[in-house]
Amino acid sequence: MAGSDTTALRKGGMRVFRSYWSDLRKRIKRDRQLLILLIPCLVFYLIFRYGPLSGLAIAFMDYSVFTGIFDSPWVGLKHFSKLFGSDDFFLLFRNTLTLGFFNLIASFPFPILLALLLNEVRVARFKKSIQTFSYLPAFLSVVIISSMIIDFLSPTNGIVNRLLVSLGLESHYFLVDPSWFRPVYITSEIWTNTGYDAIIYLAAVAGINPTLYEAARVDGAGRFRSIWNVTLPGILPTVIIMFILKTGSMIRIGYEKVLLLYNPMTYEVADVFSTFVYRKGLLESNYSYAAAVGLFEALVAMVMLLGANYISKRLGGSGLW
Repeated sequence: MAGSDTTALRKGGMRVFRSYWSDLRKRIKRDRQLLILLIPCLVFYLIFRYGPLSGLAIAFMDYSVFTGIFDSPWVGLKHFSKLFGSDDFFLLFRNTLTLGFFNLIASFPFPILLALLLNEVRVARFKKSIQTFSYLPAFLSVVIISSMIIDFLSPTNGIVNRLLVSLGLESHYFLVDPSWFRPVYITSEIWTNTGYDAIIYLAAVAGINPTLYEAARVDGAGRFRSIWNVTLPGILPTVIIMFILKTGSMIRIGYEKVLLLYNPMTYEVADVFSTFVYRKGLLESNYSYAAAVGLFEALVAMVMLLGANYISKRLGGSGLW
């Protein structure tokens, strides 16, 4: 009796397995063109994202380009101990977390606000012009953006200082004043990314059912009430997901703009993990130590991402996964 039950169970399992693979082959055949388009994306991530992960092993070695990964001596957590015991660690952690936090809090609402305002514009030509001008900074290189900021804030010919002088105030060299580095950096991030990030929220607004707005108008709601009761709840899942992603990348500040804007006068507030990795890895050729710092930064970012997702699910019921 037990043998017949086992045979029947095995046959049932085989039928489910054949049905699954049959359906999978049909879906692959049906979507083969889309899957072909996906191949370059997969190849990119395999080569440039997952492939370099093997290089993290040098964070646990005394790596040398002459001996290679396989022949470099294994030293365990030596470089991590050196990082945590150095005077630079607390300065780097404080600067990175402070700059990332204030950048997140200050810049996150602007794309949402821009998307809401653009959604209310009824003149198509004006709306497209505003969109185009707001997107443009995102397509300029970091070098160009930083050069423009340096020119704008120049103490002699900068447009900002000329305006201050015309108002009867004294010119100020903002980029050598530590108290001004963070406001300048955050303002440049808002200017650069607001228009580009607003595209996501505009797409979310476009996905809201128009009948909800009609029902709101029937109930006597004006534009502000429609935004508050229809638009914002409609894009809330997108806002939560974007906030989680921004929180995960809060500590991973790119070194390029900081490197171009800071100087020895502002090191105390501007030096972050990414610029430290640049100096140790590329300028001093201390690859193992730089890899250890970068790995620590990535681990902290992962913890923040997981924490933001957990809190979001507990409070709002939605998250990335």
